Amino acid sequence: MKPWEFWIDVGGTFTDCIACSPEDDLVPLKVLSSAVTKGQVQQVVGTDRLVDLARTSDPADFWVGYPLRCLDRDGHPLLEATVTAFDVATGRLTIDQVLPDSIQPGTTYELVSPEEAPILAIRHVLSLQLDEPIPEVSVRLGTTRGTNALLTREGARTALVTTNGFADVPLIGNQDRPRLFDLVIRKPEPLFERVIEVNERIDADGNVLSSPQLQDVQQELQAARDDGIDSVAICLLHSFANSDHEEQIETAARAAGFTEVSRSSRLSPLIKIVSRTDTTLVDAYLNPILRQYVTRLRDSLGGSSLKIMTSAGGLVDADRFVGKDSILSGPAGGVIGFSRVAERAGFDRSIGFDMGGTSTDVSRYDGSYEREFETTKAGVRIVSPMLAIETVAAGGGSICEFDGVKLAVGPASAGADPGPACYGRGGPLTVTDLNVHLGRILPDHFPFPLDTDAVASRLEALCGRIAESPMGRRYTPTELAEGFLQIAIANMVRAIRNISVARGYDPADYVLVTFGGAGGQHACSIARELGIRDVLVHPYAGILSAYGMGLADVRRFAERSVLRPYDDQTLGNLETIFTELETGATDEVRAEGIPDERIGEPRRTLEIRYLGVEAAIPVPCPVDGDYAGRYHELHQQLYGYAHDGRPLEVTAARVEVVGTTADPPLETSTAVTRSPEPAETTTSVFDGRDRDTNVFLRDDLNPGDRFDGPAIVCESTSTVVVEPGYSAEITERDEVLIRQDAGEQAVAEVSTEADPVMLEIFNNLFASIAEQMGLTLQKTSFSTNVKERLDFSCAIFSASGDLVVNAPHIPVHLGAMSETVKRILADNPDMSPGDVFVTNDPYRGGSHLPDVTVVTPVHHVEDGRLLFFTASRAHHAEIGGIVPGSMPPFSRNLGEEGVLIRNFRLVDQGTSREDALRELLSSGDHPSRNVAENLADVSAQVAANNSGVVQLGRLVQRYSLEVVEAYMGHIQRAASEKMRLALEAIPDGNYSRTDQLDNGSVIAVAISISGDTAEVDFAGTGQVMDSNLNANRAIVTAACLYVFRCLINEDIPLNSGVLEPVT
Repeated sequence: MKPWEFWIDVGGTFTDCIACSPEDDLVPLKVLSSAVTKGQVQQVVGTDRLVDLARTSDPADFWVGYPLRCLDRDGHPLLEATVTAFDVATGRLTIDQVLPDSIQPGTTYELVSPEEAPILAIRHVLSLQLDEPIPEVSVRLGTTRGTNALLTREGARTALVTTNGFADVPLIGNQDRPRLFDLVIRKPEPLFERVIEVNERIDADGNVLSSPQLQDVQQELQAARDDGIDSVAICLLHSFANSDHEEQIETAARAAGFTEVSRSSRLSPLIKIVSRTDTTLVDAYLNPILRQYVTRLRDSLGGSSLKIMTSAGGLVDADRFVGKDSILSGPAGGVIGFSRVAERAGFDRSIGFDMGGTSTDVSRYDGSYEREFETTKAGVRIVSPMLAIETVAAGGGSICEFDGVKLAVGPASAGADPGPACYGRGGPLTVTDLNVHLGRILPDHFPFPLDTDAVASRLEALCGRIAESPMGRRYTPTELAEGFLQIAIANMVRAIRNISVARGYDPADYVLVTFGGAGGQHACSIARELGIRDVLVHPYAGILSAYGMGLADVRRFAERSVLRPYDDQTLGNLETIFTELETGATDEVRAEGIPDERIGEPRRTLEIRYLGVEAAIPVPCPVDGDYAGRYHELHQQLYGYAHDGRPLEVTAARVEVVGTTADPPLETSTAVTRSPEPAETTTSVFDGRDRDTNVFLRDDLNPGDRFDGPAIVCESTSTVVVEPGYSAEITERDEVLIRQDAGEQAVAEVSTEADPVMLEIFNNLFASIAEQMGLTLQKTSFSTNVKERLDFSCAIFSASGDLVVNAPHIPVHLGAMSETVKRILADNPDMSPGDVFVTNDPYRGGSHLPDVTVVTPVHHVEDGRLLFFTASRAHHAEIGGIVPGSMPPFSRNLGEEGVLIRNFRLVDQGTSREDALRELLSSGDHPSRNVAENLADVSAQVAANNSGVVQLGRLVQRYSLEVVEAYMGHIQRAASEKMRLALEAIPDGNYSRTDQLDNGSVIAVAISISGDTAEVDFAGTGQVMDSNLNANRAIVTAACLYVFRCLINEDIPLNSGVLEPVT
């Protein structure tokens, strides 16, 4: 007889478990990840007994030996004791202490497991007491243990071994600034506490220039081990081309007593020293923590089988589970789960929507899994195969706040402790509380008692704060709850657009598979915003990540750096590389106990890019073998254009080998159409109205049952809300399939009057468009300044040229582009639909000549009137001038700096004038030295602008032109109000500063603060210098905007409103 199987996902708040019995019966269970079981005292018996009828569903005598603590309303302990007896028939817990008078019916209590949450779940399913051994079982586990250790910087003490002179590589990184306006820069805490620099050198081709003195290295390693360092990360320059030196140092490290050694040439044998170093450090930093966790689990599991999910979506034996593969261990199970159940239901394309307690994960599947091979997590760059999962800080525990001007949901979360306000432990208002207040989560069907009074109290308090604020808006608690919920929905929709629309896919072509404890409560709202008509809810939706563990296969990846031109010679050499990679990956799958007949054909992928471009696109092996043709197709899909004749480069070769495991049994039933009777009827709020809402118990529904919204389906691990305008049916596989009623999606009814709720939503919408423009530009640009230094900016402007939103990229660009747009508008009164302009003129809003701006007007489709502008400014690596790089230190005029482009019409009513731009760039005494790259970068900017145009069009279609235009004005006024509040906090008076340049030229500024306004005066500043070190009006405006924006210590839309109170 086969053993029990346990599929477990350890999340931030809950641990989800599905047990599969030897007879293939599935048993679901959800416990808190803190291994705490909550309850509420219903009766006090004698001096040492508590009664809770909720405990009558637990195994007999189960809680004997467990610690118990009782809490007051604020979560403070009233009593700590140990359970000495448990009567399951009555739910009576006997403890080893006398109960104080403060413990009465209604008091919250907690039963605390001394073991990890997965062990608590296994014991509960098998009815094993705390002192009973667990028999041999099979466990598949996904865990956030590695992620949490990385986020909290609670990993192992780690030393980095690197090439002499490169000790600061992980500290310098890529010089990017995630938070542009922070006055106090808080760099991520490094993962290492000691660096050992080795005198060795290998060149980029793998040739040894100097060998390490291993005796010296071993002495330093021994000293580190003696000082208590636990783990070593070895990453040498160019070790991807020759790993000999790293292997020698690994041997020395093990001789010094290190058992945890991470070597970059084994973990990530690819070019890029920064990300390779970070990846090796992550692995070394997390491995000891994961080993300890696995050891604790094995101590309780005995000789049981234990496999853990990797970030790539494959299972690995727990002893082979390493730090770099642990970051998305839990979410990966959800991706496997939603994709497989969607396929079983007949949907080839699916979007997974996993909403948990602290965040929401979204991902896409269309017959194959989308993966990323380089990403940033917790401030650390990681090169390792990971399922492409977009995460947004909007979960059931996301905190709802008011910042004085607008509402905000997240990113802060209440977590599991204290949890939402309704948990009764003094927690803040959260998304879960909103659903409780709106009647979408029913207290009688929640796993433990809820405190609805605490929810009402917090909503009323916030209503009062908003009414007394400058906004002066008076909400009822219900209106405020719906408003907060709208914002949370908008945040999650933004994440789904990032993995669909931003990558060239229309979400309307997909089914939305919702899961996670909170997913079913919001699925209809999410689908409506995205134009998705079908929503699928699996029977185990509340614990689908755990179900995915049971559906997962064993997967191995192998990769190798190539960095060769895409030509016949390279393609010939790749066959040998692929064969070697396939052999190694297949052997690893066999080592996991997978027989050859269940090992699939290796899947080949090439990473390809245009020669000179930073971002490569993974191209799976096409049926016809034409990688180049497929690359051009993917580039067109992703970025809206392709350079068919441009040379290509192969950066890496990669293979994936899959060993399939047995699928859980697929149970189906004959569907008999009927309208089920609801278990009860409740009142819920939808669109501001109280609606009679049918409540169905999931266990009472059968295949073929159909019902209309509004309705609520309650089950043990989740709640599904079927909103008005939707109908639901139970499929033969016992899924809930929700479909939007026939009819076109109506334009959202939103007033043009300012509203704090819609203010936050439109702020996020506009910012998302600008950020997506920037992402497109970064990935398709040829200039190193753009693709690595991120020296670019993307923005949206009103029809008058006022800045609506500028993604926070480069300070000198902020606000300056508005003047550029206004000058183009003034100089081109005949502007027509289909036009695109290019400029770098410092006298028309530019900065220096390498900063090239592309401006795209957006006109009304029907009447042709001007609506908006999208624009992008990027630092080209070359634009001409007297020195390469176009930044001469001693130039005396613009001609010596490069080619001047003055409001050039690149596209005239849809007709490209690229040849004329090529001629301009090639003209003059000092033409550009790389015209082809200039044109390619301008094409990337045009593509970035066009992506903004498309998304603005969708926004108008969703909300109407009048509303979009109105909120372009509202968010500018909101920024102005924030600026005024910041100025009011500064004492009135005159503030001045004078400084000098190296040549003695004076820079003087005086700022006069009066109430909520400021006046900036540069009188006394030196005259224009003969050299090139001068600042035009646009640069001065950008500097002022940046300085004043830094006074506001919170996220606000960056637009012209910031300078409205400043003269």
